Amino acid sequence: MARLLLIEDDLTIRTPLIRALRERGHAVAAASTAMTGLRDALDDRPDLVVLDLGLPDLDGRELLRMLRAVSSVPVIVATARDDEAEIVRMLDAGADDYLVKPFTAAQLDARARAVLRRTAGNAEAGDPVLVVGGLRIDPRSRQVSLDAVPVELTPREFDLLHHLAGRPGQVVTKRELLTEVWHIPYGGADKTVDVHLSWLRRKLGESAQEPRYLHTVRGVGVRLEAPGAIR
Repeated sequence: MARLLLIEDDLTIRTPLIRALRERGHAVAAASTAMTGLRDALDDRPDLVVLDLGLPDLDGRELLRMLRAVSSVPVIVATARDDEAEIVRMLDAGADDYLVKPFTAAQLDARARAVLRRTAGNAEAGDPVLVVGGLRIDPRSRQVSLDAVPVELTPREFDLLHHLAGRPGQVVTKRELLTEVWHIPYGGADKTVDVHLSWLRRKLGESAQEPRYLHTVRGVGVRLEAPGAIR
């Protein structure tokens, strides 16, 4: 049984969702304001937060930023805002998934279970440190170093590098990256992958024209491998 915190100010949405999720075996608490939700998330330590963006006292985007500063609790954003740029911004800000209203309790339940499976796997104590050439990626501490020098990455940059490092020498498609790193369907969102790869290259001291670790395979995807690796 998962412990869910639903931060939703609309009573006509909140009440039936609570009832339906409890019927599916979850323990559900609810908050109708951002600050109450933040307090409950920190005090009660739920397994997952379901976050509406249109809250009366604070926009949900700001609440997500505040929550991510102090907690790694998985967050599903559930909102009527369906703009792709907004979805990408929220995922980059630390949301684990994004659900557009209207949705059913069954859809939310399925998304919650999927997020909890992913995050439980990421939190396993045995999750290994990945080493590719001079790159060292520690998924438990979420720290990266290059030739023993720490590299400061955003959460999404870390997730992108970690996914590629788990497949050294393999070409990973943008479709896979959007699905596995951003958790959004493929189609029209290639640019967000390109932009994050560009930022990541810059922090690793390379460029698309002079790659060391990140090699673009035109029309296919990207490959991470150690400099000088024999192919």
